[in-house]
Amino acid sequence: MITLIAESCASGARLSESCKIVGLSPRTVQRWRQDGAVKTDGRKAGAQGRIPANRLAEQERNEILATANAPRFAHLPPSQIVPQLADEGCYLASESTFYRILREEKQLARRGKAKAPTYSRPPELIATAPNQLWSWDITYLGTTVKGLYFYLYLIMDLFSRKIVGWEVFGEESAEHAATVFRKAYLREGVAGQLLRLHSDNGSPMKGATMLGTLQRLGVVPSFSRPSVSNDNPYSEALFKTVKYHPSFPDKPFDTLEQARQWVAGFEQWYNEVHCHSALKFITPGQRHRGDDHEILRRRTELYAAAKANRPERWSGDHRNWTRPEVVTLNLQKSSQDQLLLKKDAA
Repeated sequence: MITLIAESCASGARLSESCKIVGLSPRTVQRWRQDGAVKTDGRKAGAQGRIPANRLAEQERNEILATANAPRFAHLPPSQIVPQLADEGCYLASESTFYRILREEKQLARRGKAKAPTYSRPPELIATAPNQLWSWDITYLGTTVKGLYFYLYLIMDLFSRKIVGWEVFGEESAEHAATVFRKAYLREGVAGQLLRLHSDNGSPMKGATMLGTLQRLGVVPSFSRPSVSNDNPYSEALFKTVKYHPSFPDKPFDTLEQARQWVAGFEQWYNEVHCHSALKFITPGQRHRGDDHEILRRRTELYAAAKANRPERWSGDHRNWTRPEVVTLNLQKSSQDQLLLKKDAA
């Protein structure tokens, strides 16, 4: 058996699966292989087929299941059932046995009327131009006072990745969030356009002031599922860029004004200097203004001319500088399958 298991593992099988087929535990095999040599089988003869003396009879098991599923106990966990039976002078099994049997029958979880909460995936959102889809979130900025933080509010346009609004405050609130968003909305001149704003489920995002502001401006809110960070990936990625930027201070911020000055410098660098890899190395500001059309066209012409001049240096097509026309948030499985099919066809 050791030889067979070794051969299957060498062929790529997992040890646990190989052991399951021959009826051994991985720990037994490891113990037999100690010090690089196969040990003798130390199991007692007949140990594998021996029936435990305390094993429940089938009739006893059925009685436990019937009791647990009786109308008066069907909504209770074993920790409630066993004491009530004891008060009635009846002992069927311990609580752990009740739990084990119910677990084996997949009847343990949610025995009452309450059902497990379900959260559907947020709808797929698509942007084909600036100011169609924004994302925002709040992150902590450390201060010199232990336990106190400044809060950076950041709003970005997903199509261009441009930071369209930001502010640093000393606390989280829906009022601050509404103020930052209203300023960004007016600055970008979005009035009259359909704008969707995506965020997580924090209290500033769902506060009455923030939601009321969105309603007055005609902005459609979108929210992530609770405790699912990758439903808001663009903001999370931006925060990583913020905190891993070379100029991010090694020491905590001393004052609110100091934090605001640093973020202002970061915004200028990110929007107008940083060449974003997802945008074919165009700055967010260039894409937001539409300058990337001409820039990418010139790059394509340059590479085509270089290939024509020295074709022996090119084993295939030159670099693809095609402009990304669509940005998708919460890509659904059907859309992912279509993208994979397109890549396979290409």
